[in-house]
Amino acid sequence: MVTRGWMLGALLLVGAATGTATAQVTSADYQRAASMLGDRTLPLLDGWLRDATWLDDGSLVYGVMSAGKTAYLRLDPATGQSTPAFDLQALADAVNQANPKAKPVVPDKLSVGDIRGQDGALRIRVRGDDHDYRCDDKGCRALVKPKSGDEPGVVSPDGTREAFVRDWNLWLRDTATGKETRLTADGRPDYGYATDNAGWKHTGDAVVVWSPDGQKLATFQQDQRKTSTMTLVGTNVGAPKVQQWKYPFVGDKDVTMIERVIVDLSAATPQTIRLRMPPDQHRSTCADDLLCSEGWEDVQWAPDGKTLAFVSTDRGHKTATLRVADAQTGAVRDVYTETVATQYQSAPALDSVNWRYLPDSGEFIWFSQQSDWGHLYLHDLASGKLKRQITSGDWNVTKIAHIDPAARTLWFRGVGREAGRDPYLVHYYKVGLDGGEVQLLTPENANHAVTASKDGRYFVDTYSTIDTAPVTLLRDAAGRQVAELARTDLSRLKAAGWVAPTAFTVKARDGKTDLYGQMFKPSNFDPAKRYPIVTYIYPGPQVGSVRSRSFQPAHGDHQALAELGFIVIAVDGMGTPLRSKSFQDAWYGDMADNTLPDQIAALKQLAARHPWIDATRAGIWGHSGGGNATAGAMFRYPDVYKVGIAESGNHDNLSYEDDWAERYHGLLADKGDGKTNYSGQDNAAYAKNLKGKLFLLHGLMDDNVPPQSTLLVVDALVKANKDFDLLLLPHARHGYGMDGYYVMRRRWDYFVQNLLGVEPPKEFALKPAE
Repeated sequence: MVTRGWMLGALLLVGAATGTATAQVTSADYQRAASMLGDRTLPLLDGWLRDATWLDDGSLVYGVMSAGKTAYLRLDPATGQSTPAFDLQALADAVNQANPKAKPVVPDKLSVGDIRGQDGALRIRVRGDDHDYRCDDKGCRALVKPKSGDEPGVVSPDGTREAFVRDWNLWLRDTATGKETRLTADGRPDYGYATDNAGWKHTGDAVVVWSPDGQKLATFQQDQRKTSTMTLVGTNVGAPKVQQWKYPFVGDKDVTMIERVIVDLSAATPQTIRLRMPPDQHRSTCADDLLCSEGWEDVQWAPDGKTLAFVSTDRGHKTATLRVADAQTGAVRDVYTETVATQYQSAPALDSVNWRYLPDSGEFIWFSQQSDWGHLYLHDLASGKLKRQITSGDWNVTKIAHIDPAARTLWFRGVGREAGRDPYLVHYYKVGLDGGEVQLLTPENANHAVTASKDGRYFVDTYSTIDTAPVTLLRDAAGRQVAELARTDLSRLKAAGWVAPTAFTVKARDGKTDLYGQMFKPSNFDPAKRYPIVTYIYPGPQVGSVRSRSFQPAHGDHQALAELGFIVIAVDGMGTPLRSKSFQDAWYGDMADNTLPDQIAALKQLAARHPWIDATRAGIWGHSGGGNATAGAMFRYPDVYKVGIAESGNHDNLSYEDDWAERYHGLLADKGDGKTNYSGQDNAAYAKNLKGKLFLLHGLMDDNVPPQSTLLVVDALVKANKDFDLLLLPHARHGYGMDGYYVMRRRWDYFVQNLLGVEPPKEFALKPAE
């Protein structure tokens, strides 16, 4: 009789003899893996530019990090010369002098932000362990929360006032004196002014847009009185603490609505003007929230503050209507409507909106994917009629950066226009509003991160690829180089064992469409061995699996995981943005697709291409939408994926907030046979198909994707008599917070145990870098 221990030893010996990667994983391997995380690798960069900020006087303040320390410089664009902006040691001394009883701050770890210029002098916000400080040429002072309240405010254009929400009403606070004025009086629970609640996100922030002169506020009264309620139960000694807030679900009869208002501050008594229109859906053209990357961008004031433009979107995001309101009377005029078959968005990815209100010239710019590509169109404001198409071709405008109305010129970011290049690489362009060719301003074959000055005369351009170091230039509005600001040196990073990921291209499920991905291999890679492969997945539809196409010293823990003996890949499959509209809509109405046919196609092609990839040992993991996709992969393709780690997945979109799935899958519809268009889209329905090893994780205080989403899958697995692993984090929210390093270590352990077939070092202490 052969003992089990002897069998295991024999298997390990056989694995070693046949060149299978890694028969043992040690603490040293885990330490090497940890050394590849971002908090360890970032300090090894020299000449890394950070915190570039344009000031009102047209100068640029930026930091350059070398040898783990950051020097801040101030550049005059007219001369291209940089001089020290401030001295970190002096700044630290001033902070410590301002509050000698607080824990001292040290220059090398000073957290500097919110840099502003005022009358030629800098005003800097410094964050300490105990207090925040505002510093200028006269010294530093600790920022003390006003005695009357600490609600977060939205600052007026001149910085003298801020609007905030208290007790469901909108208030105004003088930033110098702390004096407060209540602006509205009829707000009440779940029917408050400017409240920030998308269900999956609920904060105390105020959602307002100031007019340019600071005399008016655009906001809304948000009606959630009939909206469903979410409940989370805390874990604590004694009676559990309950958290509740309004959270609309897919298919609910009543969801959150907004009643648009303007608050006029110019009179002695603030006046609230209600826009003369029915309540609007809580929707935007950029995301499943009212707010975009730069605020409530679907609301734009005229320069004189007399009119307000905004876009109303229907519940299913199929129709977007540009409207203009009279700020004095509240009268509303419909200007233009676009209706699409799937979902309208004003940018090809989760970003800023790309429509613009140009009342001084009687025009507006509209973003549309009507040609299957995202482009800009100039329309007449009075009639709504098209005047001309500004951009065209088989490529996408991604973000308007600056418009010069006098010169009739527009600057923007775009992808896919330059032939023979990765179609995801961002470039910067300019074009005339009245005609002419699009002009490329960033010629390098790389991904360009651009920050334009407020007047549009200059821009900072940092360009890089995933395997080439960043170079940062100052360029003028014509693209001419003014100065080189930084050039990153990777010598110390490479000396520490870092290796760059590699980009690859494969064909999609259709055998024709190109897909783009990234591969991470161990730093001690041996082509004579065969490695298990792990797919990281985030299926979109608003973003993809690839984290960045710019240089990063770490892409999450991809390289760290590879160090333990894996090939790690990330692929943007069909159904994700930044390609054609039809590419992104490939599985609209079938969100359970999750790009999985493309992930499998990529897996098979890479294994055929590289003999050192062992596709019979394939794992997959993801978080949130990636958690949903991971469980779907394990249940729907059980013969392909052998190990899966599904973190905080929205496994049934009927148990998730309304706006997400109603945008990308459609409104709930009865099919007449006892089923709906959401039937069979949930992972629980397929849990009985599980064959491999599945690890489910969720934070019990997750207020984005509620924990019931994973527990429904748990219930289905139990009923199907399936073995699986489960980790519930009692206090974690969606991003895990303080539990993040523990989860990462458990993720590494799970793949080592179940894909490599060996035991990891017991309870390796993975912690943040000191």
